[in-house]
Formats: sequence, C-alpha cells, structure tokens
Amino acid sequence: MNIDYPWHFDEKGRTASTDDAGHVRDMIEQFLFTNPGERVNRPDFGSGLQQLVFGPNSPELAAALQFTVQAGLQRWLGDVVDVQSLAVDSTDSTISVDISYRLAGSGDVRTETFTAGGAP
Repeated sequence: MNIDYPWHFDEKGRTASTDDAGHVRDMIEQFLFTNPGERVNRPDFGSGLQQLVFGPNSPELAAALQFTVQAGLQRWLGDVVDVQSLAVDSTDSTISVDISYRLAGSGDVRTETFTAGGAP
C-alpha cells in the first residue's frame, strides 16, 4: 500500500492510498519541495527549491537548479525513475519544474509540472 501525499483521509475515512505511478510522483514532489537539512536521518535529501523562490532571479540560477535537481533525482530516486528531460523556468517569484520520466517498473513515460512560489 502506498500512502498518498500529502497525507489525508479518503472518502471512507481511512488513510488515502495511491497507485505506484502516483506514489512515484509524490516522491518526486517531496524531493523537490524538501530543503536539505529538514530530514533528520537524511540531511542531504532535498533540492532546496523552496529557498530559491525569493532569491535573485536569473537564467544562471535556473540552469544551476536544473543540474542539481537532475543529479538529486538520480541519486535519491534513480531506482524508480529514469529522468528523460528536465526543464527549470524561473519567472518573477515563481519557479516551475517540468519533468518527463520513465517509471522503472512499468516503463510508462510520465510528464509532470511542479511549481513553487508566485502570488496566491
């Protein structure tokens, strides 16, 4: 059973679960939005994406973030995903990560967009 992220109850009042593909997406989201040092037993887990939302914006920052995110995904989730493409876009106070990946178990290719920051 894969617990859905973020944790919540399903319509039956039980802990919500998700399929394998949803669980992999949830793990990618957790990696992207976790800052290094937040996890006690894995202090170097996370991309640090949240810290960069209100930093100075530049193409160089987006390129550096793209490199570190791809390396981190390979390190932490390389056994479940094969990253096909990754693009980081930094516009105003919003950072978007577009990722295309292949699931290791099924070979399915998925494309997701994750966004941090921006005005509410």
